[in-house]
Amino acid sequence: MTVHPIVLKRVHDEIREEGRSEGEIFLVDRLWPRGVPKTSLEGVSWVKEVAPSSELRSWFGHDPERFAEFAARYRTELDERSSEELTSILSAVEHGPVTLLYAAKDTEHNHAVVLREWLQDHAVATGN
Repeated sequence: MTVHPIVLKRVHDEIREEGRSEGEIFLVDRLWPRGVPKTSLEGVSWVKEVAPSSELRSWFGHDPERFAEFAARYRTELDERSSEELTSILSAVEHGPVTLLYAAKDTEHNHAVVLREWLQDHAVATGN
């Protein structure tokens, strides 16, 4: 089966644009993004349980030097989770493109990057 594209987008960019992302859209942050009214993300699924644990997020502190270790630890957390939210995203990827929204300013060193890779690997491994 085909693994459809998983696009990453900063949530603040999403609400500024007139046209919405295609496919299903998921907010993947544990905390609601500052300055973003809930009404601006109508139709977006908030899947906070797929985000890194509070302890891991605090340890990482958005330090690029810790990113490799953070990614390894976060992947372990994802492997150990049994979550309806992860299943929901994987199912969406099977049916069409998906957009993962996140609030981090660093577009290269954040949990959404790791989550996308994990979802792609998992979808390929399970034949989704």
